[in-house]
Formats: sequence, structure tokens, C-alpha cells
Amino acid sequence: MAWRGCVLKWLKTELIRSTNTTLRSSREIPHYQQRYGFRQEAKRPDTKKGNVVQKTKVSPSEAGTQSLPPPPKVPRPSLFKPLMFTVGFTGCSFGAAAILQYETLKSRVRTAQDEEKSEKFSQDMTYWHDWWNKLSGFQRQLILLVSTVDDFWSSLSEGQKTVTGIIALNAVVLCCWRIPVMQRSMVKYFTSTPAAKTRCLPMVLSTFSHYSIFHMAANMYVLWTFSSEIVSILGREQFLAFYLSAGVISNMVSYTCKTATRSLHPSLGASGAVMAVLAAVCANVPEAKLGIILLPMLTFTAGNALKALIAMDTAGLVLGWRMFDHAAHLGGALFGVWYVAYGHKLIWRKREPLVKLWHEARSPGAGGSRSGGGPGVSGGPGPK
Repeated sequence: MAWRGCVLKWLKTELIRSTNTTLRSSREIPHYQQRYGFRQEAKRPDTKKGNVVQKTKVSPSEAGTQSLPPPPKVPRPSLFKPLMFTVGFTGCSFGAAAILQYETLKSRVRTAQDEEKSEKFSQDMTYWHDWWNKLSGFQRQLILLVSTVDDFWSSLSEGQKTVTGIIALNAVVLCCWRIPVMQRSMVKYFTSTPAAKTRCLPMVLSTFSHYSIFHMAANMYVLWTFSSEIVSILGREQFLAFYLSAGVISNMVSYTCKTATRSLHPSLGASGAVMAVLAAVCANVPEAKLGIILLPMLTFTAGNALKALIAMDTAGLVLGWRMFDHAAHLGGALFGVWYVAYGHKLIWRKREPLVKLWHEARSPGAGGSRSGGGPGVSGGPGPK
């Protein structure tokens, strides 16, 4: 009996110890989960129990609302500054062109007077023969080369001489694109987009910017082809103002369409200004015959070519084609047609007060000596 009592007492003691241990462990689990619960949940994916894996999964709706917040709305860029820049730049371009025409005509008059004075001296051929004999062989070859270049330059028309500078400037900008150090500046100032911080100056500079050699060659070929006709219609000074204004206006139209469609990709090239030149010539001489360089047997009138180009750019703008900046092409073409029909009368023929004011400022006391306010005020070529 004593042995049985000892055994029962030992069993009771062990039972109490096991109960206390179980209760102690059951109280420590919530404390452990509360302190390290997030780390423990991150280590559970490799467990083999299916019910544990199901508890850690998150429903797709909850995952979408938590990990994929709605993108912020991008505000549309303001077009007030580009619009004011377009108006101001266009006005300044035609004003500077009127003053440049005045100064050019004035210098031509002086040159003609100087040539009359030096005509007697140039008739003395003995002097020039002796001067030529005193030159070395290298100097003679250099003078002959310069003379050949001068003869070639003299054979060009006034329009071809004018666009030669434009082509050279485009070639320089094309070379600048190949310089790695200038890439950031070229993207900032020689590409136009309404989303950029600098929006006004690129409207002018991008007109002379081409990244592709083929792109520049195509634009400059069209400009060279129509240069003689457009300069004979407008004159050199008016053409320069027209070309620069067309580039800015075509970029403004491009800005407007990009802002409306929220397609803010950058663009560059002289296509808008070249389209204005082409449209002005075709609208002024719609019966002229044109052809394609690769298909000389195919000919069409200038009027039909202009209609086809406008229709193609309109379709590209409506259908969202992104190979070309169709909005800039369309804006340049419409500006060219408008200027030949109405712009020449509204802008260029109203330049007389500005030229008269410039003449009075350049020649004090001679303001009333000429009723026309200086040379080249009332005359000048214009659209037919």
C-alpha cells in the first residue's frame, strides 16, 4: 500500500508538471505570433500544408487595389507662350525682311555708282597684264579656282543662291547630331514638343534640324527644286521671312494637335516649311507640270499634286499615322496657300510705314525728300 501511495503521488506530481508546461506553452504562442508574426508569414510558402498556403493568398481584387494604384493624370501643357511666340516671331520676321530689302536696294545703288567711277580704270588692260605676269604659278592656280567657283555661283539663280545658305545650315546641324557631347543640347533645343520646358526656341531651331541624312536630302532637294520659282514670286527677303514663319507656324499646329491627342512625342525637320514653299508655288501656278525623279514618265499638274499631299496628310492626322508629323505638314501647306492668296496683301504690302520710319531714323533730316519713304517700299514682286 505504501508503494502504491508513492506511485500515485509521483503520477500526480508529473501530471501537474505536464499541465503547467502545456498551459505555459499555449500562452507563449500568441505572444510569439504578435511579435514575429510578419516574419513567420514570409517563411511559410515552402510548407506542405495546403490550408496554410490558401490562407496566405490574396484575392486579385485586393492585390490590384493595393499594388497597382491608378496612374496620375498628366496635365495638358499650356500653349499660350508658344502662340504668343508664333505671332511675335512672324511679325518680327516680316518687319526685319522689309528693313533688309531697304538696305539691300540702298547698297545696290551705291555699288552701281562705284562701278561707274571705276570703269575707266578697269579699261587699262596693260596694268592687269603686268600684274598677272608678276604672280607665281600657285597664285595663278588659286585665282583660276576662285574664278571657276565665282562663275558657278554667278550661274545660279537668285533663289538657288538664297537656299544655299539654308542647306549649309541644315548640314551643320546634321553634323552636330553626330557629336556625343552635344546630344543633350541637341535634344533640348533642336527637337520640338509641347511637353518640354523649352518650347519656344525649338520651334525655330527644329526647322533646321535633321537626324537622318535621307530626311535632310529629301527636304533640301524639294526646297532646291522650287527655290527659283518661290523667290521670283516673293523676292529674297520676303521668302526668308515666309520660310521662317512657316516653320514656326507648322510647329504651332503640331503643338496643338499633340496637346489635343496627348501624343507628346518630339519631332524635328524642315518638312513644315518646305511644304509651305511647295504649296505656295503650286497654288500660284496650278497649271505647271510636275514629275517624280524616279518616274519621269509620270507627270501631273501642280494643283493636283497639292490636293493629293493635303489629302494624304489629312488622312494621316485623322488615322493617327506616326511615321511623319502630318499636323506640321498640313499646317505648313495651309499657311503657304493662305499667304499666296491673302497674306501677301495683308502683311507685305502694309510694310510702307515701317520702312518709312526706318528711313527717317537712318537719314535724319531727309524724311520728306522721298515720298515713297526710301527705295523698295511701294514696289517689289508678289504673287500673280
